[in-house]
Amino acid sequence: MKLRHKKIAVKVGSNVITRADGTLDITRMSALADQIAFLHKKGVEIILISSGAVASGRSVLKPSKKLDVVEQRQLFSTVGQAKLINHYWELFREHGIVVGQVLTTKTNFDGRNHYLNQRNCMRVMLENGVIPIVNENDAVSISELMFTDNDELSGMIASMMYMEALIILSNIDGVYNGNPADKNSTVIREIRKEDELSLFIQTSKSSFGRGGMQTKTSIAQKIAEEGVDVYIANGKKENILINLLDSEKDTISTHFIGEKSNVSSVKKWIAHSDGFAKGELIINENAVKALCGERAVSLLPIGVIRINGKWEKDDLVKILDENGEFLGVGKAQFGSEKAAQMIGKKNQKPLVHYDYLYLE
Repeated sequence: MKLRHKKIAVKVGSNVITRADGTLDITRMSALADQIAFLHKKGVEIILISSGAVASGRSVLKPSKKLDVVEQRQLFSTVGQAKLINHYWELFREHGIVVGQVLTTKTNFDGRNHYLNQRNCMRVMLENGVIPIVNENDAVSISELMFTDNDELSGMIASMMYMEALIILSNIDGVYNGNPADKNSTVIREIRKEDELSLFIQTSKSSFGRGGMQTKTSIAQKIAEEGVDVYIANGKKENILINLLDSEKDTISTHFIGEKSNVSSVKKWIAHSDGFAKGELIINENAVKALCGERAVSLLPIGVIRINGKWEKDDLVKILDENGEFLGVGKAQFGSEKAAQMIGKKNQKPLVHYDYLYLE
C-alpha cells in the first residue's frame, strides 16, 4: 500500500458519530478508531479533531430548569466530552495506542505565545506516539469568539501543525454540483483555487453541528491555499480513511488541491487571527497594486489613507482598500498613535513588514 500522505489531520463531524436520537454511535467510532490505528501503525502521523461532545451530553441529561443556549452548551459539553474521550481511550487501548485530550478555544490562536505553546504540546504528543484528540472547549468558550465549528478548528490545526492533508469526514460524499438529494447531482472530484463554488453550495446546516457545507468549502479553500490538501468525504463509508490514503484507489470525495506554498509559521498564525485584529489600515489604490503585485513588499505609511481603532505595537490590524474591501491582516510595527503621525509620509519605516503580512 503506497500512502498519499504521511501527516494528516482528521476531522469527524457530529453527524458521523451521532445517531438520529443524539446518542453516540459507538460502532461508527470503533470503525474509525480501527482505521486510524491501522494508519498509525503504518507510520502516518495523525491528529483527530472530533465533534460530538454537546450532542453526547444532550442525550443523557435532562436539565432541571430551562437553560439558555450558552448554558445548555456548557452543561452538555462538560458531560459529553468526558463520555467522548472515554470511548476513544478504550477504543484505541484495544490497539495498544495511547490518546490524549486537547481542549482549546479560539483565543488560544490569538497571541503568538499561546499559539506556539499549543503547537508544542501537540508536537510532543506526536513525537511520543500519542494521538491528540482535539475539540473546542465549549464549557469556557465565549460565544463571540467561538470557532464557526470544528471545520474551522481543524483547518487551523492542520495549518499550525504543517499537516500534508486535512480530511473532513461528513455524512455525504463531498461537494456536489447541485442538491445532494437530486439524483442528477454528482460529486465535484477536484477543486482548485480559481474554481467558483458559490453556485453549488447548500447553505443548510447539519442536525447536530454548528456549520454546513458553506463553512467546509470556505475553510478548505483557505487551507489549500496554504499548501495543505483537503478532502471532504463520507465518514460513514467503510474504510474511508484507508481508501483515501491508498494511492492506488480512486475513492469518491472532493479534493481541494493544495497550492505549492512556503507560508511561514508566523504568516500561518496571522492568516487565522484576523478575528483578533485591534484596528484597520485603509490604503490607497497604489498601495493595493503594490501589495497585490508579484513582488513581496511591505506596507509603507505613504500608502495609508487613514486608520481606524486603537492598538499597541505588535497587535494585529486589518488592511482594507478605499471601498472597505478586506485585503489581509498584519502585525503592526507601531502603535496607533505613532501610526497616525506617519500615514501619508515618505521615507518612513513600514507600518506592516512583509514578514508579518498575510494577504487573502
